[in-house]
Amino acid sequence: MGDVISRDVVYWHETTRMLGRLCLPAAARTGAAVLLLPDAHGVTAHAVGTARRLAGLGRPVLVADLWGERLLPTDEAEFGPLIGAMAGDRARWLGRVRAAHRALAAAPEAGTADVVALGYCFGGSSALEYTRSGAEVAGVISVHGGLDLVGSDWSAAGSAPVLVCTGADDPMATADMRARLASGLSGAGVDWQTHVYGGTVHAFTRPSAKSSPRPGVVAYSARGTARAWDAALRFLHEIDAPRQDT
Repeated sequence: MGDVISRDVVYWHETTRMLGRLCLPAAARTGAAVLLLPDAHGVTAHAVGTARRLAGLGRPVLVADLWGERLLPTDEAEFGPLIGAMAGDRARWLGRVRAAHRALAAAPEAGTADVVALGYCFGGSSALEYTRSGAEVAGVISVHGGLDLVGSDWSAAGSAPVLVCTGADDPMATADMRARLASGLSGAGVDWQTHVYGGTVHAFTRPSAKSSPRPGVVAYSARGTARAWDAALRFLHEIDAPRQDT
């Protein structure tokens, strides 16, 4: 991987100050930019580390601040009400994502209209909902996103392809939820793929979940993490290929 430059980016949604983190390849950009929608813990070192890995591969990446003022909830007692408030006010929820998208597009170093939304956990739900609402993105990747928060009507979605990486035993992405999502995507003519990992539950890419008090619900999986990362890179390469061939 190449060298990476990073800086904070201040942007606003309504009256709330948002503080994202922009990670940039020091050398020439080689692929679509990425709007990284982190899990409910926010713009953590872990999320920024993922952004830096992608930037090291030649992609501008903005880690979005979905809570505002770079709030960093530490547990479900803190982030549960935050997620509930967003799910209860979808205009506000998607407005936060849209504000981050605009901040990335406005960054002179990004210099591209091609943006892929990549989300983890609540960020994965956010990426799917944002795309479902008709957002102009080049693609969307949801990694252990909560499908219980995602609507079923995809008629407003554009032509952006969708990749979902999820655990077979994730209670927030059950077989019924996956089937509903697939039906909605297919009905809207969206190009989609789902990777389901056996013996895997929610939040499987988060190392802190190794010590989860509820391993049947949340647990880290090194194998699932590697598989989702490889799948995401292949998907991003597919997004880049048409542009690189022109």
